[in-house]
Amino acid sequence: MNKTLNKQDVPSLFAWAGGQKVFKDLFELFYQKVMKDAVLREVFKNMSEDHARHVAHFVMEVFGGPKLYTTSDNGSHATMVRHHVGKMLDDTKRRRWLELLLETADEMKLPDDPEFRSALVAYLEWGSRLAVINSNGAETTVNESDPMPVWGWGVPGGPYIAPESADHHED
Repeated sequence: MNKTLNKQDVPSLFAWAGGQKVFKDLFELFYQKVMKDAVLREVFKNMSEDHARHVAHFVMEVFGGPKLYTTSDNGSHATMVRHHVGKMLDDTKRRRWLELLLETADEMKLPDDPEFRSALVAYLEWGSRLAVINSNGAETTVNESDPMPVWGWGVPGGPYIAPESADHHED
């Protein structure tokens, strides 16, 4: 018999993945691999020793976990975006980052059901593409007051419309 879950019974992506230890371990192992990777090593060679923890906190919060990035790390969405400004990322680096992170998730045996994997890949694609965009500019359009992204099981919504083109309508 299939059980229909009520909205309040559906776990967050954070909980479904296994919680805080899983995210901490995922990003620790991932960034160890990054430092040995021929494509990514140069990009991350000067990262702080807290980088993996900060990224884990950010993704945990986005996936419905504790708000450690905004509280204990004093971060925000704008803070994360600013870290990418001027890094001059490209699609080759983005794809390798994504590939290595998904390999690490598989190695750690994160859930591989279609729903979780779809949500994980969708977020990583979305976030990594934004990182490339933001890394190739001199500044960001994200304001300090902009909320943290929240990612769940559903569809992210329609296309992003930049403020300067928001008044443009198709006739």
